[in-house]
Amino acid sequence: MAVLLPGDDVDGEAAVPPGMNAPRHLPFDFLIIGSGLAGLYAAFCAARHGRVALLSKSSLQQSSSYWAQGGIAAAIDQDDSAYYHLDDTITAGRGLCRKAAVEILVGEGVQRVRELIAMGMQFDEGSRGLHLGLEGGHSHRRILHAQGNATGAAVVQFLLDRVTHHERITVFEHTTVAELVIQENRCVGLIAFQRDQVDPVFFSARATVLASGGAAGNYLRTTNPPTSSGDGIALAYQAGAEVCDMEFVQFHPTALFTPTGATFLISEALRGEGGHLVDAAGRRFAFDYDPKGELAPRDVVSRAIFLEMRKQGVDHVFLSMKHLDAEAVRRRFANVHEACLSHGVDIAVDPIPVAPAAHYLIGGVVTGRMAGTSIWGLFACGECACTGVHGANRLASNSLLECLVFGKRAIDGALTLKDDVPPTEDMLNDLPRRDMRPVDPALIATLRSRVSTLMTERVGIVRDQAGLASALAELRGIREEHRELMTCWGGRALRKMLRVCELTTRCALIREETRGAHIRDDFPRENSAFEGHITLRRGAEPRTVAWTP
Repeated sequence: MAVLLPGDDVDGEAAVPPGMNAPRHLPFDFLIIGSGLAGLYAAFCAARHGRVALLSKSSLQQSSSYWAQGGIAAAIDQDDSAYYHLDDTITAGRGLCRKAAVEILVGEGVQRVRELIAMGMQFDEGSRGLHLGLEGGHSHRRILHAQGNATGAAVVQFLLDRVTHHERITVFEHTTVAELVIQENRCVGLIAFQRDQVDPVFFSARATVLASGGAAGNYLRTTNPPTSSGDGIALAYQAGAEVCDMEFVQFHPTALFTPTGATFLISEALRGEGGHLVDAAGRRFAFDYDPKGELAPRDVVSRAIFLEMRKQGVDHVFLSMKHLDAEAVRRRFANVHEACLSHGVDIAVDPIPVAPAAHYLIGGVVTGRMAGTSIWGLFACGECACTGVHGANRLASNSLLECLVFGKRAIDGALTLKDDVPPTEDMLNDLPRRDMRPVDPALIATLRSRVSTLMTERVGIVRDQAGLASALAELRGIREEHRELMTCWGGRALRKMLRVCELTTRCALIREETRGAHIRDDFPRENSAFEGHITLRRGAEPRTVAWTP
């Protein structure tokens, strides 16, 4: 079991008291935490080698992957190559990409995509075969889409159909992982609670794979579902795993802006197909900030929009498609068109009000090339992991590809583990218990809103020392003020949210430079002293690590 260290907040529920029902013990070969693309693909790959438990804290469809409008980047065109894709990825990463990991991504990514197609996955086709889109930062057309701009939902549903009917995979929906079980730096399983049950379930396995997604849902204005709160990162950190690059939160440049605060991602593909960013007067401004204009990498475009908004004193700009063929736009981006119509905007003829929104957490649990973490037997893949492929700024449409590539690699790595560690009687007798102390839902909602607001305002696109320091102090103040709430089951989600937000803010304070998705007003240039990865581990001082290429 993870041990509390001095200075850390209480994390976990009360131990099982004498006389309580004996916990259920469910042994498997592989445990997969998370039901997004990374988790589904890892489960699918693992099922070839043993019995798999797939755990989701919500329904299987509630994931960032399912919401993803962007496509999958893969150099499958004859005029493209993995070398071009590698170069584009490293350029976008602003000097922090781990080259070996990027080589794996772009090389094996082509194989993974071709395997999906061979299995029957249908990507959109054009007049000459697969329709390949262009997005910011890419030098070639290499973005595969499915069902227009519903790629995430299409690929997730494709795998769901196979995972949910596989005889070796058992799905546990609405199952919350309370903590990972660690014995001498070896993960032997996890403790979870199903739906409203009080008694814990102990899941044991040779390998546990975190595929729990990112944490951009912790911001007030976000393109993510509310489940994207960084739970897996908080679990891994609590257990002693290293996390890094938490300061790099990527903001999508164009999310729909509405007076009510409702938002919806306006896919990068609209700019890839010729959309123009304009101000209220209709002037294109993106070229004022970068020679690539609207097709610059995401960090550049997000910053350009933010600075233009600040310069003009407005809360949004516009994306215009009206110079393009109206029917082609409505047909190509049918889901975006329908969603915007519900807000009174016809994307083919009306300027689309847009502003940046928190979209993707680049940092996460540190992993190696086979997705292994600093805890033996614990693997991580997808957005909760930090493989080094994104550097300081993720290249558009590389995230779904990363899910496929490192989802499989996590299982390949797990297969190298030869030692099964059966749970001891002490483990089974010392499990956290879900207490039933009542919590005030209005207080929880108020505190979550307060945290989301301060993250948006002080740990957002552009940051400075004063804002970050005050944000960190306030986050810690909330934890201390509501310490009793943090120890009970009803406060678990808020506790993990605070944990992840503190990690992000601490890293952002340490990195005194502007690089990629991390923009500091008080340190506006890159600094060679920070060409490394800020790494945090519970109970230890932060380190800046220069990974080998």
